[in-house]
Amino acid sequence: MTSAYIHIPFCERICYYCDFNKVFLEGQPVENYVDLLLREIELAMRSSKVSNVETIYIGGGTPTSLSARQLERLLKGLRELLPFIEGNEFTIEANPGDLTVEMFSVIKEYGINRISLGVQTFDNELLQKIGRRHTAEDVGQTLEILQRENFQNISLDLIYALPDQTIESFQKTLKMALSFALPHYSLYSLILEDHTIFMNWMRDSKFALPDEDLAADMFETVLDYMHKYGLQQYEIANFAKPGFESKHNLRYWNNEHYFGFGSGAAGYLGNLRYKNHGPIQHYLNSLRKFELPIIKREELSLQNQMEEEMFLGLRKANGVSKRLFFEKFGVSFSEIYGEVSQQLIERGLLCDDGENISLSRKGMLVGNIVFEKFLLCQCNVTMSQNFKRHC
Repeated sequence: MTSAYIHIPFCERICYYCDFNKVFLEGQPVENYVDLLLREIELAMRSSKVSNVETIYIGGGTPTSLSARQLERLLKGLRELLPFIEGNEFTIEANPGDLTVEMFSVIKEYGINRISLGVQTFDNELLQKIGRRHTAEDVGQTLEILQRENFQNISLDLIYALPDQTIESFQKTLKMALSFALPHYSLYSLILEDHTIFMNWMRDSKFALPDEDLAADMFETVLDYMHKYGLQQYEIANFAKPGFESKHNLRYWNNEHYFGFGSGAAGYLGNLRYKNHGPIQHYLNSLRKFELPIIKREELSLQNQMEEEMFLGLRKANGVSKRLFFEKFGVSFSEIYGEVSQQLIERGLLCDDGENISLSRKGMLVGNIVFEKFLLCQCNVTMSQNFKRHC
């Protein structure tokens, strides 16, 4: 089994922190993109032996920047081309304010059963500072539509350590978010990326981010609030009621296989990671010639695969299973990583319950430092944008 990530690169506004593959919607060949995206899937399925796509995730960009008619064309094609079992997890990302009754009707008709709302903050002043198009009021109105239609599986995304954000402002956002009693929340610390407006502003000293200590305090606040509201942490940045964990995102963290469809998307099949052309016209030109739009392929060595198993698996609350490590790679965990893991346990950064190796609460605060210890060599795996968005 595998999963499928579908990338829609169009946005009506570009957020200042975003480095995902995206373009302004106006003037773009949206209709042509949808048609040729479906052609890519058809070409991939012809040469694939996959009999079941376990999860589908439509991300962006902003998938809900499509019109209801364009979205219907996309979803109808996906259901015809992908071997997907009705009732399996089918997610779409949405911008608050975009979900009209008409669009939601299309979403329901074609089996989407999970929506991820990119809220980021409930502070309207901060929303403007980071380039978001919606307001806090739009979030409430969108959730009213979903809950009125008895749509249950909703995830809400927040970002903390935003420019000029205080701990008090962040606590207000957390309380507001949790007041909706949703089954899933994702909370990510802002990371400055190259080729973003924020990075350019930072280089020109036009704004400042909260320092590392304040960002760490915000993360500790997240852990405390989520525990108080009965949400279980199953990955560093993700919290859910039992049974509402993101099955698609777990495929990334479990180091399992998935297709990547769309411009700039990437996939992982067998021991091969691949990435599509990012520029839309390059992507479309390949498909006009009935060629898959892959620009980069990388075969992972056994060593690369073990490294990925560690720095992905350690993001999960239950960590890396020693038994599954042996089943995957034919060698014991202790033989490869026994020494380094023991050093990290002694420093209070890892826990070992005999079956799993996992990050301690202290280790979660310095996760990247821990992950680096498990890199046996410099790994040059491309971190695709659909992959990065959940890490």
